[in-house]
Amino acid sequence: MEQVVIIGSGPAGYTAAIYAARAGYEPTVIAGSVTAGGNLVNTTEVENFPGFPDGIAGPELMERMAGQAARFGAKLVFDDVVEVSLRGPVKQLKTLGDQTFEASAVIVATGSSYKELGLASEKRLGGRGVSYCATCDGFFFKGKDVVVVGGGDSALEEAVFLTRFASKVTVVHRRAELRASRIVAERALAHPQIEFAWHSVVADIHGDGAVEGLTLRDVRSDELSRLDAQGVFVAIGHTPNSDLFKDQLALDSDGYIIVDGPAAPDDPVNAQHQATSVPGVFAAGDVVDRTYRQAITAAGTGAQAALDAQDYLEELAADAAIAAATV
Repeated sequence: MEQVVIIGSGPAGYTAAIYAARAGYEPTVIAGSVTAGGNLVNTTEVENFPGFPDGIAGPELMERMAGQAARFGAKLVFDDVVEVSLRGPVKQLKTLGDQTFEASAVIVATGSSYKELGLASEKRLGGRGVSYCATCDGFFFKGKDVVVVGGGDSALEEAVFLTRFASKVTVVHRRAELRASRIVAERALAHPQIEFAWHSVVADIHGDGAVEGLTLRDVRSDELSRLDAQGVFVAIGHTPNSDLFKDQLALDSDGYIIVDGPAAPDDPVNAQHQATSVPGVFAAGDVVDRTYRQAITAAGTGAQAALDAQDYLEELAADAAIAAATV
């Protein structure tokens, strides 16, 4: 019987493990068989994580976090959870490797997945000019021509952000109207460094060791055209990795796990900000965050989830002590 099991790794999972381990709970982290470290293992350079003035490679940052958690007593299991039963005082988890874990508290930190274009060249050039995060990678495209794929708020906000570095930003959108909110759309449409390729989708991405250009397809005529660019930012949305919890936890309409959030001023008792709809289950990182999706914000909510779990376990211990004293 474990006190705390953390599902998922990445900044949220490993930070939760560090906090829970330092509190003496010896958490088990089911980190994933091939996804340990989350999306950051696919990031070549992280320059906005505090404490690394010269930047740090994403895989190295995750390795350091994992090592820090293990140093304080966290147990790392490189397996995938495939079945959960979270209701009731004992939470049960089964893995692909046929392991079964039982725990009093569970922290879900399964993250989210970038929606991809589905191109083989997109996979091949990932981290070599193909990116899913302008905030993370925009700095590396100073003076270059880049493309943003998408037409929503996130895509246009990334396009505007990239104008700080890129010489030209082309937004590729399959329609003639943007899905973004009016103020965001107007800002992008008026920007002198942003151009638009309407009625277009990306048919292929070209380059040997790095992105050199794209083939666009007109969705009306099927006509193909070439667009030179050194970077492609795919901003067509995220999918929270929450399928495992559909019948277990309350999710919003897009599949993000719903947590309590900060306590209201008139409700100071509600201190468990990362608590889900099931007592003893907490969630952190990108599986709850549709807005920021940064390593540092994920780490912050991971710390909160661990502290919330600690409060929950202390309450359980206090209740058990009272029950024992009255027997």
